[in-house]
Amino acid sequence: MLGKTAGGLFWMFRYLERSENNARLLEAGFHIALTRSAAAEEEWMSIIQTADVQAGFLERHDRAEASTVIDYVLRDKSNPSSVLSVVESARNNARLVRTALTREVWEATNECWLTLKDALARPVRERDLPQTLGLIRQQSALVRAALHGTMLRNDIYDFARLGTFLERADNTARILDVKYYVLLPSVMHVGSSLDNVQWETILRSVSAQRAYRWLNGGDVNPKGIAEFLIQDRRLPRSLAFCYTKIVDNLAYLAEDYGEKGGSHEIADKVLTRLRNNTIDAIFDQGLHEFLEEFLRDNNGLGMQIEQDYRFYG
Repeated sequence: MLGKTAGGLFWMFRYLERSENNARLLEAGFHIALTRSAAAEEEWMSIIQTADVQAGFLERHDRAEASTVIDYVLRDKSNPSSVLSVVESARNNARLVRTALTREVWEATNECWLTLKDALARPVRERDLPQTLGLIRQQSALVRAALHGTMLRNDIYDFARLGTFLERADNTARILDVKYYVLLPSVMHVGSSLDNVQWETILRSVSAQRAYRWLNGGDVNPKGIAEFLIQDRRLPRSLAFCYTKIVDNLAYLAEDYGEKGGSHEIADKVLTRLRNNTIDAIFDQGLHEFLEEFLRDNNGLGMQIEQDYRFYG
């Protein structure tokens, strides 16, 4: 496959995953802002921090208010990670690799863009936010369903999945890091009702609240939730699940192409660290430090994949 085509597929599905992640972040922030109005501004700012768009946001806004955060994350064209921006980028990449996609995947992607362009043509009011966020998640899910249901399991599929899981792992790690390092910098809050509410928010952000309670009942505690989101390979948004899939898809590419690159070594190293560490060891090391290292490696893996498969060559 041409490197440019591989890169188009990889980034198409990174962008689609980012649109859904942003919707989930806003949904969780909206819920917590409603239930904790005194801390609403902190919660809205945490969305900006988790999405890693704080610098751009603060250039345009002095405060993190509901209306400004919602608009910036959903539809501000100056924000390259806004839902409107990334869905447009996903569609543009899909057009570049149109011949590599089934008709169903292309049509679902195009419909996603047209639907969300219309839905986000005007500022979204708070009362309409849940419906809009549901629409964003639905449109992303339809593209993913078309991919699963109609695409050959070949190198095209592998690059699409690599983009999805690299972006998803980044998002889960950032949610965890912002929660424990930015929002609660003081140890006096750990174990408090505030702390537990924020951990519940994390579960909601990655659609894992029901799954966690199904496995653990009412025992909501920081270590249990961190272990679930970092190491449980049954959870589709855990770091271990994402890296299991990344390693698998890289292995399929190595089999198809008859060679391995530096990306295989990085992915294997990250997965080994996720599997061999205990959650107690991670907390002893420092959750923030562990996640910082993970995010650094995850970013490095993305760049190495681009180099190994000559996305821009």
